[in-house]
Amino acid sequence: MSNFREKLLANLDNIKQSKFRQQHPSQTDDEIEDVLFQKFRTDLNSGNKKVDHVESADSYRYIPQFHFELPKSADSLAQKLREEARTLFLQKRSKELLDNGEFKLLWSLLEKHHSPPPLGEEQYINYELYCKVAAIAGEKFKRYLTATTFARLLASSNNPGKIGVISLFNYTMRKVWLQQTRIGLSLYDYTGQGFLSESDMESYILELIPTFPQLEGLEKSFHSFYVCTTVRKFFFFLDPLRTGRIRIRDVLTCTFLDDLLELRDEEIPKDAQEMNWFSAPSALSVYGHYLNLDKDHNGMLSKKELIGYGSGTLTPIFLDRVFAECLTYDGEMDYKTYLDFVLALENRAEPQSLHYLFRILDVEHKGYLTAFTLNYFFKGIQEELSAHRAEPINFDDVKDEIFDMVKPADPTRITLKDLISCGHGETVVSILIEFHKFWAYENREVMVTSAASDDAHNL
Repeated sequence: MSNFREKLLANLDNIKQSKFRQQHPSQTDDEIEDVLFQKFRTDLNSGNKKVDHVESADSYRYIPQFHFELPKSADSLAQKLREEARTLFLQKRSKELLDNGEFKLLWSLLEKHHSPPPLGEEQYINYELYCKVAAIAGEKFKRYLTATTFARLLASSNNPGKIGVISLFNYTMRKVWLQQTRIGLSLYDYTGQGFLSESDMESYILELIPTFPQLEGLEKSFHSFYVCTTVRKFFFFLDPLRTGRIRIRDVLTCTFLDDLLELRDEEIPKDAQEMNWFSAPSALSVYGHYLNLDKDHNGMLSKKELIGYGSGTLTPIFLDRVFAECLTYDGEMDYKTYLDFVLALENRAEPQSLHYLFRILDVEHKGYLTAFTLNYFFKGIQEELSAHRAEPINFDDVKDEIFDMVKPADPTRITLKDLISCGHGETVVSILIEFHKFWAYENREVMVTSAASDDAHNL
């Protein structure tokens, strides 16, 4: 490395007398420095002193390079250079964001230059004064106070030709927040390609925990389980094909990040905490149920233990398929796999959940469900009916009802697309895998009549 350094410095010192200066009189010293750096770095790595990229680099003046390969693991210099460049770029973007003082300035300017009269209690501003505010605020505000922003807000305004001051201020705050969050997430994107792996996301969540007042009482021993619980929701819904990575853009556009950052509030109502997957009570509840199911306390769940999940009426046939299709260790399920299972069953109407459940229902791995498949799972329901001494139900009636609900493109088979687009995917899946749900569906008319009678009696 020292020889390379000496050689590079020697050539850089002699730029004006070098053949490169004579061959490329139109290029600046900085451009020639870059060419020399690339040449000698390549020579160092390959050991080939005859390779000369200068001539080909000259063509970049006409056809710019549009693809840059990621540096190889052995090329530590290129990796370090890329890492430093990304850090400097993100720092530059971070400095372009508005801070608290600048937001106060924006609000005071909007209050001073709003267009009277107000509509109700809200103040409005027209385009002329909007442009004046942008000019007074300064260069840093120009990227936020654009004509496009005004047009977007005008489309939803109740005042013709004017936009709401509060709407504009909130829009600007939201945009800055998204950019700030994107920069924060990008710091964990070590490849710089706009994706986060599970370990990247885990590092991001772990460093966020101390900033959430709602998680102050969480014991440090539970932090790893909390991180796992949080990250699984992002990956279950944003990576249904199980590629092992999610796009930063998808993280920003989904509502999960809003729910997570809600934990920064000092006070959150109890019912809101229970509804928020990322809250401490919710995470502790999910993990507590897992521990309660783990009867032998070995940290894993067997099929026998998982039968107690929920109402305890998931059919053994369905659970057999779960353990056949999902990742297990010596026939037992770990916490991460359990979280996917919980997310799928608690959100059965979502396309990602139907994708998960469809894979389990597709016994023959053909990409569609047939009458044979439906019958295979309905046998589990029939066994439960027999155990409860209920009147047996004809499978053909259930099959016809399912096909009527789904209305598949092919009347003999049901694809995942059919199941999602029909709008009844949750019902179809539920009556095949869980006796409690099937019984509620089968007696839905009786239950509605009973509820109506109770209401009339109360009146």
